[in-house]
Amino acid sequence: MKLRVNSGRVFIGCALALGLTFTATAQQPEQRRIERVEGYLATPKRVEFNESLVQQLRLPPGFQISVFAKDLGNPRNLAIAPNGTVYVTRREQSDVLALRDTNGDGRADERRTVSSGHKQVNGITINQNRLYFVTDTKLHAMDLRPDGTEGNLQTLIDDIPDAGQHPNRTLAFGPDGMLYISVGSTCNACDEPNDEHATLLRARYDGSQRTIYAKGLRNTIGFAWHPQTGELWGMDRGSDWRGNDQPPEELNPIQQGANYGWPFCWGDRRPDVYLSANPDGMTKEEYCAKTQAPVMTYTAHSAPLAFVFYTANQFPPEYRGDAFVTMRGSWNRNPPSGYKLVRVRFQNGQPVAFEDFITGFLINGGAEQFGRPVGLAIAPDGSLLFTDDTNGVIYRVSYTVRR
Repeated sequence: MKLRVNSGRVFIGCALALGLTFTATAQQPEQRRIERVEGYLATPKRVEFNESLVQQLRLPPGFQISVFAKDLGNPRNLAIAPNGTVYVTRREQSDVLALRDTNGDGRADERRTVSSGHKQVNGITINQNRLYFVTDTKLHAMDLRPDGTEGNLQTLIDDIPDAGQHPNRTLAFGPDGMLYISVGSTCNACDEPNDEHATLLRARYDGSQRTIYAKGLRNTIGFAWHPQTGELWGMDRGSDWRGNDQPPEELNPIQQGANYGWPFCWGDRRPDVYLSANPDGMTKEEYCAKTQAPVMTYTAHSAPLAFVFYTANQFPPEYRGDAFVTMRGSWNRNPPSGYKLVRVRFQNGQPVAFEDFITGFLINGGAEQFGRPVGLAIAPDGSLLFTDDTNGVIYRVSYTVRR
């Protein structure tokens, strides 16, 4: 099938292309010529996971990858306690699990349910011996007891704006001791009616005094603070159906009070001429000129999710202060993009390059895949754990060659 959009209207036709093809035509008053883009509904077929597939994954020399846990259903995000307990949210199962590697072989051998009945649970973090996790509308917390068990469930916020298209809230505590919560947009591209949509919120540890920290962020699921500079960085996901190569995914330094442009701008403050809505009282060009441009961009539709800085000592010294990003993978690009882990190199506190860290989940020329990376966390021993929410696996990445 083929979708064609002209001046905001959608028409259905037929095509013999791969999946669903989309052609958009836009002509706005601020634009002197007609632009056309074509997008694709092209999702690689899922291959059932088995551990022999792990041998196909490619990592830098000296690194090894193994299965920490499997048969987990839909594991999303991770938080690891100082005692090594790995907490993982499962969105489709609506619960939070605790996993333990009790014999030190790098594989979880103990599993229990911590809390259940939490529809759309996604983000999770630990702060001051408390476990926090968030659904699309609620923030919960539990004390972590010295004996390794958890206290009673408390609901700190119950009115996070409704989710729409992007229900996957994430959260983290900053160096200022405040709690930051990412709230994505309700749509692909629209003028949001709620000011808290497409933002990063900030609140006290108990959920009180909630404010908008930054806006114009379509879906910044992954964010973290640089360990040396304390500066907040995040990857924002661009809109769909704008072509194979636009808009790019964005790496932004997220500053208090700043506007990052969505829905009227993408990339280097470029007006989105395919959006029929306009900002109040000004053109898109005028609006975009007042927004923040990304410091770096990445291949469109790669779907960045978790974002963490490496602060441990197991990996080589040159990895300290660099970031890792999970790219869950496209459904809106031909050929597909993402389906990998990416390293972001930093120098003097600033990003300088993206480079592949783990690849190989795409197979058979991109027609199939056996992994869609989502959550990331650094274990107490310095290894890196990440989830695959499609095949129910948590992987462990370690470094074995000492210099």
